Amino acid sequence: MNKQAIHERIANLRSTLAAQDLTAIIVPSADPHLSEYLPEYWQARLWLSGFTGSVGTLVVTADFAGLWTDSRYWVHAADQLEGTGITLEKLAPGQPNHIDWLADHLQEGDSVAVDGNVLSIAEQDRLLNAFDANDITLITERDVLTEIWTDRPALPAAKLYTHDEQFLAQSATSKLADVRAGMAEAGATHHLLSSLDDIAWLTNLRGADVDYNPVFLSHMLIDADKATLFVDTDKVSEDIAQSLKDSGITLADYSAVQEALSALTPDDLLLLDPSKVAVGTLLKMADDVGFIEQMAPSTLLKSVKADSDIEHVREAMRQDGAALAEFFATFEQRLANGERLSELDVDSMLIDVRSRQPHYVSPSFPTIAGFNENGALPHYRATPEKFSYLDVAEGAGGLLLIDSGAQYQNGTTDITRVVGIGQITAEHKRDFTTVLKAHIALARAHFPDGIASPLIDAICRAPLWQAQMDYGHGTGHGVGYFLNVHEGPQVIAYSASTPKERAMKVGMISSNEPGLYREGKWGIRIENLVVNTPVAKPTETEFGDFLNFETITYCPIDTRLIEPSLLDQTEIDWLNDYHSQVFAELKDRVEGAALEWLTERTKAI
Repeated sequence: MNKQAIHERIANLRSTLAAQDLTAIIVPSADPHLSEYLPEYWQARLWLSGFTGSVGTLVVTADFAGLWTDSRYWVHAADQLEGTGITLEKLAPGQPNHIDWLADHLQEGDSVAVDGNVLSIAEQDRLLNAFDANDITLITERDVLTEIWTDRPALPAAKLYTHDEQFLAQSATSKLADVRAGMAEAGATHHLLSSLDDIAWLTNLRGADVDYNPVFLSHMLIDADKATLFVDTDKVSEDIAQSLKDSGITLADYSAVQEALSALTPDDLLLLDPSKVAVGTLLKMADDVGFIEQMAPSTLLKSVKADSDIEHVREAMRQDGAALAEFFATFEQRLANGERLSELDVDSMLIDVRSRQPHYVSPSFPTIAGFNENGALPHYRATPEKFSYLDVAEGAGGLLLIDSGAQYQNGTTDITRVVGIGQITAEHKRDFTTVLKAHIALARAHFPDGIASPLIDAICRAPLWQAQMDYGHGTGHGVGYFLNVHEGPQVIAYSASTPKERAMKVGMISSNEPGLYREGKWGIRIENLVVNTPVAKPTETEFGDFLNFETITYCPIDTRLIEPSLLDQTEIDWLNDYHSQVFAELKDRVEGAALEWLTERTKAI
């Protein structure tokens, strides 16, 4: 992005702040649904700063501009922010976040603006707790950017479509009944949903308003007798409108949700998730309406997949594995032929092979194809303006990290593999094998049914910690069923909180993705998707039920990068068993060069 344009936008923003007697503004990476991936209309932080990472918060005052982001983006952000006048502020343990910084640097009587439409209730509470002690005013009723962002993109207008009935285990009517049961258990008369994947799951509808996630902009208000979907009605066909009506769901315009909430009375009790509802959505609601703040019932319901859902996902994984076998066979042959390929070629080749599989819809996130030092950036993304060719000098070598996935009507995939190019060193192999040991440790783990998911993170990291190594991201995230590739409530990360809502349950699908990153050299990550299954046991024990993981990603792990002497026999057995399963699942789905590649890459070590 043009650095001069960023300077001008920040200057215009400062003039607007001064004219409105505001001391500072917070610009988060968010929309009214607190989504991970945002429609262009809501990408204000990107527009102002030029930083393209998916996570970051911008703060601007009269004499300061800073962007807070975590370790996944530090190198990436430093590069993009250079010359913009915006300071990179690193989120790390012991370091102040943007709220701490504002509380420390602002004076009594100062005011901070943030658009309430992109501010969660939970985040507002954190701001107020920090600001009240210093008599700093928080203003959420204005969108300050309206005056300076004159060419703001329009909201998306893609049509809604139905999730193919052959892949549905439960009707919208049945799901709505389950949600109402959760409301009754909580004692709520009404329930507001703003999280897009919850609404898509509940209605059995999908959309294309957000890149990579098949969801649509909407809110939903549910009570004991009716449910209203607030959505741009121009996106809804007559057939879908009738299907919703048959399911007990009425339609209203997207912008009408505030008026509907204004009709609630002190006798009503509204259930909402404070991390998934924006304060602007509640702008017209009376102050005396009571709240129940907790995780939405649908969040847990959709995370626990039905047996038939899981079988559909297994099939999607077989399709994906076949596509990847074709990709890797072609990719390695083109390199062997001396063709000069780039990180961008990896992305286009993956989309090509996946798009030929049944029920394909789109990628599930932007492909990460990072060669050598680019692979050390966990969320790197090659662009036409900045990418690397997969070249190594004679006698040298490199590692290519490929993290990619797809949305199929029968499942969402997410996989990371590492490929060696040129001469591979003993240090490459040591690092790769240590990450593989971590991956296998979690893949083989048994853990109590209902344990808080962050607590099992250490099982995976133990082999890396033993070697005095670590990685800065979580070990695993939940994965949706033809929904968001990052789905809660479970998250395998020791830095996450451990409330009961994060309990591991049978039927949840998560990622297993330990990594290791050497800045300026290379990155390694090995990722499979796993599903929680009951541990088979010959007899009952007095210690309760235990779960383990079934790995449902079918793609070889490159044994050419392994140092076998670093693996014990149980780890070797796991790897050989896994490759035997991969071969069995894919051998009848590929042919020619892809079958030859699969046969070679699944040989036992």
